[in-house]
Amino acid sequence: VQLQASGGGLVQAGGSLRLSCAASGRTFSRDVMGWFRQAPGLEREFVAAIWNDISQYYSDSVKGRFTISRDNAKSMVYLQMNSLKPEDTAVYYCAADPPPFGSRRSDPLEYDDWGQGTQVTVSS
Repeated sequence: VQLQASGGGLVQAGGSLRLSCAASGRTFSRDVMGWFRQAPGLEREFVAAIWNDISQYYSDSVKGRFTISRDNAKSMVYLQMNSLKPEDTAVYYCAADPPPFGSRRSDPLEYDDWGQGTQVTVSS
């Protein structure tokens, strides 16, 4: 599946952004969909994942502030980010893990398809 992330930008600390990821090329409704981020000089970091339409998993650093959702009819995945902090600054990537998918939702190696990334910058 081809993935296109969008919605990044510059926001002040405490603000909100909503990232979108558009999927195309095949049906992705059964995929595990994930969001990852990568700050300069750091490894790619797991943010959130969603599967079975409602099952969700978050990293401890974003739990309670970020919400992942999907609209299979529109082939879209979203990441609502609230109470943003400067340490959330990174390039954010969406990724897809098609069936038969693994069990390690936070492992980037489990995901086959990746979008190009969208920059999120949070100023203090």
